Amino acid sequence: MRYEFADRLQRLPPYLFVRLEEMTAKKRAEGIDIIDFGIGDPDLPTPDEIIEEMCIQSRINANQKYSSSAGERDLRVAVARWYKKRYGVDVDPDTQVCVTIGSKEAIFNIAQAFVNPGETIIAPSPGYPVYSGASTIFNEAECVKVPLRAEKDWLLDVDECPKGAKMLYINYPNNPTGATCDKDYLKKVYDWCQENDTILCVDDAYCEMTYDGYQAPSILEIGEDAIEFGSFSKTFNMTGFRLGYAVGHPDLIAGLKKCKGQVDSGAPIFIQKAAIKALEMYGENGEAPEAVRKNMKEYSDRREVLVNGLRELGFDVKMPKGTFYIWFDSKCKTSLEFTERMLDLGIVVTPGSGFGESAEGYVRMTVTQPIPRIKEALQRMKEGLN
Repeated sequence: MRYEFADRLQRLPPYLFVRLEEMTAKKRAEGIDIIDFGIGDPDLPTPDEIIEEMCIQSRINANQKYSSSAGERDLRVAVARWYKKRYGVDVDPDTQVCVTIGSKEAIFNIAQAFVNPGETIIAPSPGYPVYSGASTIFNEAECVKVPLRAEKDWLLDVDECPKGAKMLYINYPNNPTGATCDKDYLKKVYDWCQENDTILCVDDAYCEMTYDGYQAPSILEIGEDAIEFGSFSKTFNMTGFRLGYAVGHPDLIAGLKKCKGQVDSGAPIFIQKAAIKALEMYGENGEAPEAVRKNMKEYSDRREVLVNGLRELGFDVKMPKGTFYIWFDSKCKTSLEFTERMLDLGIVVTPGSGFGESAEGYVRMTVTQPIPRIKEALQRMKEGLN
């Protein structure tokens, strides 16, 4: 028997990181020493306090059972308390919080819950591929990709967005550009969505990954008529744990819960219990715990070494105030051309074109390598590009 993919699956573009993995595996098989700046997966370990709590909780029989697709209430309460400490915002844990299996599934499922065939989703370009890919295609929706531009500091301009769209995704601190925004910008986007009856979805996975005194704002500081997605992946180096949360308007959270109730049975309870420990590590005034500050200091130091090294090689690179991504114009005709040149040197970078057509020529590098390896990669680039 021959099996045909559904039309919607055939319309999905190849997932960027899958292709990168295949290209990298081929180079490794050739015996090349690979220095990987590709996927945004922290190399630093999960804080010991969280691991120890997870081990304790995993041995409790009740924590080995199914959870709820909405998440355990005590974690939802912990998320609400964290929002109060971190942003000064009051959140109802029963109607305004949903625990998610990482933020990626929630970003997809919110579209499943509210977008009808033929309706429009607005996605930034460059941007996280889920916005314009699965979220759009699986709902038979139309996607309008609004280009982000260097001259506008990579901020999405709502004046360029079509009116009447059902949903708009934004993401700051931004993947892949590292750009950040302030409350004034968020208010402008929020007001535009209010005026145009557009659901505002804010991907806030990098909210705690910030530098140089910058603190990322929450959309809920502006108003509750939106939904925001957070993640434990980057803040606590918990990517493999697959745990996140959504916070926002009760109707949006209700729709997300209803959708999730049909497709999952919640994240593992013992991981949720460990996440409570993670959030409780924050101070009463919202100050980050020592473990998080230590990680951010390490990423900050690496960021400076990589950015300064790239500048010495002649690239125009801004020092990002958020994320652990370095974004720059490769000076090549295509992003893939530069990516392949780097692979020949044993260096993995991510082609900007994988995040959207408007990012052609740009590349993204992550600071998920220790400083000696970053310096080695810069030396390879110096010799190879010359």
